[in-house]
Amino acid sequence: MADEDRVVIEHPNRRKASSQLARLVVIVLLLASAAVVLIVSLGGWDTIEGAKPLQVAYIVLYVVFALFVARWSRGVLPMIAALAVILAIFGAVAAPAWFDRAKDGFTDPAIASDVLGLLCAVLVALQVALLLSALIGFRQRWNVEVERRREAAPA
Repeated sequence: MADEDRVVIEHPNRRKASSQLARLVVIVLLLASAAVVLIVSLGGWDTIEGAKPLQVAYIVLYVVFALFVARWSRGVLPMIAALAVILAIFGAVAAPAWFDRAKDGFTDPAIASDVLGLLCAVLVALQVALLLSALIGFRQRWNVEVERRREAAPA
């Protein structure tokens, strides 16, 4: 048997319950954020001025990042945290604007403006939670590898 056949690579930090929980929380928050952005985008599509490509990009990126995190990719976590900060800023700016549109004289979006404003406020809270969860996951060092020799089978 060759030497490389006797070596097994393990990731001990991935077996910890805290690492598995952090990974699950990041995935759920990414998918929930993508869903909220999708609802706001579709609900206000006719009244949104110019951020449509950016919203579509966030939806696609968050779903792709959820797949990466599901495969234990630790490298995307800092990028997730950075994008969460940017999206939280956009949501914090957009929420009052949607609430201001809930008056006479404005074009009505497909979903009520108050609901879209509330969803933007929820999006801000989701992004803060996503930022914290991504940073916690990054500190858990999912990428640590330990080589272990496989014991030979008894003859």
